[in-house]
Amino acid sequence: MASKKEAVKPAEGALSGASSQALREPAEVLFQRELEALAAADSFERPPGWKLSPRAVLAYVCGKEFKGVHPTAKYIGHERLVEIAVATLATDRALLLLGEPGTAKSWLSEHLSAAISGTSQLLVQGTAGTTEEQIRYSWNYAMLLAEGPSPRALVPSPVHRCMAEGKLLRFEEITRCPSEVQDALITLLSEKVLAIPELNSHVQAQRGFNLIATANTRDRGVNDMSAALKRRFNIVVLPVPSDLATEISIVEKRVADLGQALRLPASPPGRQAVEKIVQIFQELRRGQTLDGKQKIKSPSGVLSTAEAISVLGNGMALAGHFGDGTVSERDLAAGLLGAVVKEDARDEEVFVEYLENVLKKRGGEWTGLYKACKELV
Repeated sequence: MASKKEAVKPAEGALSGASSQALREPAEVLFQRELEALAAADSFERPPGWKLSPRAVLAYVCGKEFKGVHPTAKYIGHERLVEIAVATLATDRALLLLGEPGTAKSWLSEHLSAAISGTSQLLVQGTAGTTEEQIRYSWNYAMLLAEGPSPRALVPSPVHRCMAEGKLLRFEEITRCPSEVQDALITLLSEKVLAIPELNSHVQAQRGFNLIATANTRDRGVNDMSAALKRRFNIVVLPVPSDLATEISIVEKRVADLGQALRLPASPPGRQAVEKIVQIFQELRRGQTLDGKQKIKSPSGVLSTAEAISVLGNGMALAGHFGDGTVSERDLAAGLLGAVVKEDARDEEVFVEYLENVLKKRGGEWTGLYKACKELV
């Protein structure tokens, strides 16, 4: 990974030259300078419609040095999985990122789209209320009534735009959509054409078009993808970090970025605080202490890396607005209970048992966090 001194820093207000007031800028804005530097240095062959070559995309996502450019790491994990994902998008098969909640599926999808297509904003959010119109196209009904079906009355969906412009489409939480809506993608992915029978025309997908879908393993059985649709995807499973050091690195980086983006008036939590939260999450996920000597109960919810980032980010907000700007044990404890007990009230008993049988007995540097958590339960 590039050193902080060498790393190309994200541009502030990269599009307008002024500090942006947007709550969350898309990846192509935050990392515009990195993307421009990589594009300028990139002499490798680029697939049709791509802004960068696959090698440059990998460097951007994983933070690998690339011909004198030192991008920051966006995804910390198995580099081979990113290689497979990038290679898939260079073919005619769509990509499905599968994993537990909080394993950076959407994060990786956003950065892949930003690096390959130059935009991450062409997306469909899958929900129980997603309709086929949101997949294909809809109409401006006032204009439709005034002049009948016409190109002017047609309102293109993100899918329509991606096919016409040769861009990557992001489809978030695809298994949350009804099955009949999911199956509207089958013809689009196999024939690469979107029919518009009302206009007696069709949209032919341009080179560069492809689809990145995400799905949670926890959503299996909600609206399972049909076998016909699954065949159109190459599936990459993103694992929950099992290595303590890797998860600590991910959390540290994302918490620092979060604090800067939200302009929280507090310093990022220290290494020791991050280690404690990550260790608690890993032990509760595994159902045993890290040394393997003690079995413990696991809560029903998923204690993901994203949840750990949220706990620490919330701690920064508390410390900044109601404390002295330094994240304390009480600030950490404030988010822990909500993270563990969010799906089943009985998980509070699991957390209390963990406090008494594990944290309390450790003593020493864990005593402060134990007492802070006991104030809340």
